[in-house]
Amino acid sequence: MPVGALYFFEADQGAGRDAVTPEAKARQSARGFTTLSPENILRDLVLDGVLTQKDAKKFLDRPRPKETAVTEHPLASIADAGLVRATPPHEVVSIEFLVAWLARKSGLNYVRIDPLKVDVSAVTSLVSYAYASRYKILPVEVTADKIVIATADPFDSEWKEELERILRKKICTVLANPNDISRYLIEFYALADSVRRAFGKADGARLGASVNLEQMLELGRAGKLDANDRYVVNIVDWLLQYAFEQRASDIHLEPRRDNSDVRFRIDGVLHPVYQLPTVVMSAVISRLKVLGRMDLAEKRRPQDGRIKTKGSSGGEIELRLSTMPSVFGEKLVMRIFDPEVTVRSFEELGFSERELEQWKKMVSSPYGIVLVTGPTGSGKTTTLYSTLKYLAKPEVNVCTVEDPIEMVEPKFNQMQVHSAIGLDFASGLRTFLRQDPDIIMVGEIRDLETAEMAIQAALTGHLVFSTLHTNDAPSAIIRLMDIGVPHYLLRATLLGVVAQRLARTLCPHCRNPGTVDEELWQSLISPWEIEQTGSIFRPAGCLECRETGYLGRVGIYEMLAMTPAIRSLIRPDSDLSKIREVAIKEGMAPLHITGALKVCSGLTSIEEIFRVAAPVDSV
Repeated sequence: MPVGALYFFEADQGAGRDAVTPEAKARQSARGFTTLSPENILRDLVLDGVLTQKDAKKFLDRPRPKETAVTEHPLASIADAGLVRATPPHEVVSIEFLVAWLARKSGLNYVRIDPLKVDVSAVTSLVSYAYASRYKILPVEVTADKIVIATADPFDSEWKEELERILRKKICTVLANPNDISRYLIEFYALADSVRRAFGKADGARLGASVNLEQMLELGRAGKLDANDRYVVNIVDWLLQYAFEQRASDIHLEPRRDNSDVRFRIDGVLHPVYQLPTVVMSAVISRLKVLGRMDLAEKRRPQDGRIKTKGSSGGEIELRLSTMPSVFGEKLVMRIFDPEVTVRSFEELGFSERELEQWKKMVSSPYGIVLVTGPTGSGKTTTLYSTLKYLAKPEVNVCTVEDPIEMVEPKFNQMQVHSAIGLDFASGLRTFLRQDPDIIMVGEIRDLETAEMAIQAALTGHLVFSTLHTNDAPSAIIRLMDIGVPHYLLRATLLGVVAQRLARTLCPHCRNPGTVDEELWQSLISPWEIEQTGSIFRPAGCLECRETGYLGRVGIYEMLAMTPAIRSLIRPDSDLSKIREVAIKEGMAPLHITGALKVCSGLTSIEEIFRVAAPVDSV
């Protein structure tokens, strides 16, 4: 993976935002601030007007254990005290503020380490853990001509000349949060050590560049690295915990010829994370297959599994595993289902007041079918689970048949499809009809039999929810008729269709007010008339969003409610463009228009709407 993408802040971005002038350096030298100590730091914080003399004295006079005074970094101890800045807005002095302030004082750049952007194997091979921990330094970037090393003490440079002589490269020193350095020192070196030791134990044959496909698969099965080896266990534990911390929705483990890739999907975009030797990757995948109760010996066929674990907050997190055979071995993808993310309020999902009113009216009917459509990863499951939880009352029997069960919810009666024993969606629905249900959710309508059973359930007085893979809401009607559903049954049972996408939201920490390109804007909203407002923002990029300009995602929706005019168009010779045209006249806002409204409200950008919901040419 590429190295060197770090977040730099110029030294003048600390307290006061003033550049380090020669006069400032002379003043700094006159104060004698050349060693880090609480006394020196507090003295200059008072002189710079950050703290009051009273607060500084109170901190120095506080009782403290001797061992803490020796081991804790002075910036960390000052930040932990919760001191308040002497000037408005009187915010608490945080560790990040203090590091940026110290960077300005010392003339160094301040860097906040993003573990996703650090090539762990490259930086940990430069110096030993013992040497790095002795001087509290951490290599964070390696290029052809220099090495960037983060430190928390700008005045301790004893190690710099020595490393330049040994490594024969120029060393650039940057200042970083001492807590980050302490944490990543342990994590990076522990991970690198586990990978190295696991690789050393792998006595299976190594894959060479000259072998053919059959030999590759055979040799891949020959590796004898134990899936329960403690180093492999450490790698898997790190991988899962790291994914939870980074808000990943999916983990991709992709075997390659020599070094295999680990990638996380964050806010809908894949990010390279790490590279593992292929024999180690094989052991990691085997370990995950064991945890997911999958057949460890079967590598030729795709398999599905499930893991339940706990995140750092203590809450349960479920992972859905899927393997597939590839040229260089099994590829594994894990989808992460965090209950706190999967079940949200309608406002958190992105429903506007008008859309929420339409949706609640649609799902309040005692019987009928409601469909949610969109591609994989568009948030259909989250919308359905949130809706079912909203509808699930003690007097209501909610039953779901899924493939697989996305999230276990105590309020529902959930059944999982098991095709090996003949339990599919249709047979599951048939069973539900004898279970006195009020609300039924079918994971997906894939064939005519399932569609007919869903319609039968709706005709007999049940409210049915399901999903389809279509590009927009009107297409769902045509899709059901294409698979053989009679038009008169659709006309009698369909309550509405909601198409949806997930658009990345602008980072609230760095978004900038701005305007959009007029030609681009008109191509998005034409022929609709939507006024641009002063609340339009543009992506910028900062620490919190990893310089992407986006943080989190929000749903955009196209709501097609069945009206008499639309029902009259459901005929054997139904025309999709005519249905879409009438639906818009009846109040349906297309996806790109609801996206444009999100742009006007400052939630996202026009480029993001074009990425996920470009206008349909035929409209």
